[in-house]
Amino acid sequence: MAVSVVAGLGNPGAAYEGTRHNAGFVLVDALAAELGCSWARDRKGEALYAVHQWHGRRLFLVKSQTYVNRSGSSLQAFCGYYKIPAPELVVAYDEVNLPTGRAKISIGGSAGGHNGVADILTFFPNEFVRFRLGVGPKSPPQMALKDFVLGRFSESEATLFSRNIKSFLDGMKLLIDSGVQPAMNRVNQRPRENPELKQPTSTHGVQETENDNSRD
Repeated sequence: MAVSVVAGLGNPGAAYEGTRHNAGFVLVDALAAELGCSWARDRKGEALYAVHQWHGRRLFLVKSQTYVNRSGSSLQAFCGYYKIPAPELVVAYDEVNLPTGRAKISIGGSAGGHNGVADILTFFPNEFVRFRLGVGPKSPPQMALKDFVLGRFSESEATLFSRNIKSFLDGMKLLIDSGVQPAMNRVNQRPRENPELKQPTSTHGVQETENDNSRD
């Protein structure tokens, strides 16, 4: 099915700008800027949205304003109003289990410790598309996951993330144009190691545990 909504997860307000948890906002903001879209508030005030005519069909960009862990209610209200089914929804969000600078497209699976995705799953079946933006690995490993994702990128991480925005946008546009499989084939390829931000060889601290997965 065609993509009708690209939703980015994040927390509203200046206090959260530049945090890892707002990676989804960053991507949809970049897409809106490239398409020349302007933001408006939805009828319930729970989301900001922009509309673009994408090759003759309507494409919505959405940023929930209900905070990450209540993203599901906002997206359900928006998609319900416009009668948009789950397979036409793409959700972009931060993924601590992917290295910073990488992205991955997937469908289905668990929330993986992401409270925003968990909330979306209470309103939508698993058929929505996930555009996962790497913000990991969690460092230091003993840091609470909530503190890590609500923290800001280091200078080197911020540089790497920004440098890959164009690649993320290219992947998102391919997803909108051609569907999930072609976009997966391109976006999910493992890139060559970037020497500017070499990831630790140990996976300690990347894999979330049941008692360390709170993300507001």
